[in-house]
Amino acid sequence: MSLYPLMLDGAALSAVIIGGGAVAARKASALLAAGARVRVVSPSIAMELETLARDSSIEIIRDRYAKRHIGDAGLVIAATDDDTVNAEVAVDAKSLGRLVNVTSEPSAGNCITPAVHRAGEVVIAVAAGGVPSAAARIRDDVARRVDGRYAAAVKELSLLRRALLERDERERWSSATAALLDDDFCRRVESGLFGEALAEWR
Repeated sequence: MSLYPLMLDGAALSAVIIGGGAVAARKASALLAAGARVRVVSPSIAMELETLARDSSIEIIRDRYAKRHIGDAGLVIAATDDDTVNAEVAVDAKSLGRLVNVTSEPSAGNCITPAVHRAGEVVIAVAAGGVPSAAARIRDDVARRVDGRYAAAVKELSLLRRALLERDERERWSSATAALLDDDFCRRVESGLFGEALAEWR
């Protein structure tokens, strides 16, 4: 699979997960955290999903998979323990022009879900050639460096950008980004000096 990285607006996303086990629960939890509307279809539902459904707006449909269950979902996730069903979901979703992720066989779908690290508005996604455990290890190593300091810096940059653009100071924003986001950006963030540098542009 040749990958093209793309971030989706979770709040605008409708997703259906076919499967009711632990993998489905993890996928549902991640989608809900991004603000997506989530529907789960499975004859049996794991306790993790039952708990998730009580605490969120997730929709549970206790039924065997049929093509009609895809409905208006823009993202389809095949997460059953039956390879035949997963393959059927992939074929149906592709025929409808939907994004489909097959958890047991990523190459059977047309998209994958990477290992993700979030620090405020900083989102880092890692894919590793279809080896999820490798992606998770790399993600965890990156996460140790990209922490709350980066979240705070990016939040301040976003506020500065908004303020300058609202004052129609586009050229000043361009100058600020050139000065603040230079080769020393990461060093300043990690040393705690970024706030001082940014204060000069407020």
